[in-house]
Amino acid sequence: MLISVDHGNYAIKTQSDCFVAGLAEHSVKPPLAEHIIEFDGRFWALTGSRIPYMRDKTKDDRYFVLTLFAIARELISRGDLPPLADIDLAVGLPPEHYSTLREKFVAYFKRAGVKLVYNGEPLCLTIRRVFAYPQAYAAVVPQSRLLLSTQRIFIVDVGGYTTDVLLLRNGKPDLQFCRSLELGTITMNNDIIGKVGAQHDMKIEDDHIIAAIEGRETILPDDVIKTIRESAAKHADTILDKLRELQVDLRSNPVIFIGGGAILFKDLLESSSMVTKADFLLDPKANAIGYGMLAAAQLQKLSMKGGHDSASDIA
Repeated sequence: MLISVDHGNYAIKTQSDCFVAGLAEHSVKPPLAEHIIEFDGRFWALTGSRIPYMRDKTKDDRYFVLTLFAIARELISRGDLPPLADIDLAVGLPPEHYSTLREKFVAYFKRAGVKLVYNGEPLCLTIRRVFAYPQAYAAVVPQSRLLLSTQRIFIVDVGGYTTDVLLLRNGKPDLQFCRSLELGTITMNNDIIGKVGAQHDMKIEDDHIIAAIEGRETILPDDVIKTIRESAAKHADTILDKLRELQVDLRSNPVIFIGGGAILFKDLLESSSMVTKADFLLDPKANAIGYGMLAAAQLQKLSMKGGHDSASDIA
């Protein structure tokens, strides 16, 4: 069974699910939590407050536990949670970090006999194979045939903490040209929270900011909403300015924007004079869907070889 997981700094996505990358650890079972995993002698509950940014997500158990939540929820979405499950896992990394962190990321997830209890249901899980792919490229895999005829196109993934940019040449990723900027929505939100606190003496959270940018109804005063929206517009401009510094000129090259931040900034980005031709992938699960497609093709190749994989088979 193949399951793909996109480990965002703000949210965890599978092919059919999305939830905030928020996690709380407890020594005893929390009485009111809705989603609980018992693992390795501890209780873990999902929360609405994301964990702090981690460039290397393998340094402790938290992203592994978030992956257990993703796997359990995905299994349930496909039917009942089985007591035993052997799965292949497809994951991804920012393009700039891909070559340096890939092997460590694969080893972190590849485990056998993982015993856990999800919402009272026991599960023994074996993660047999782990496939790792570059983010951003994976998101446009469903459109790869159309992109083969495009000589140059940039993929810009505006995520939680980073904005990743990748160049595709005739539909193929050029990993010699990939950059990661610490200009995602988390950095913007932190700046806005500080600004609103200083200028308006008000404490707000990420949810307030997203609602204000999207134009949803809130009880925030008009001057606070104005501060939020002006700051968001400035952040979108900063992303485009930094891309130009990296010789990514979106006036002379087409671009596909992806990621939750791209969805949030869509109106700001497509109306900018710095962008000539832009497409947007509005599904936040696009990377997870792409990981699944890439891994399915790789598994098919392995089956044609008789199922004997080698280090070169596992990306």
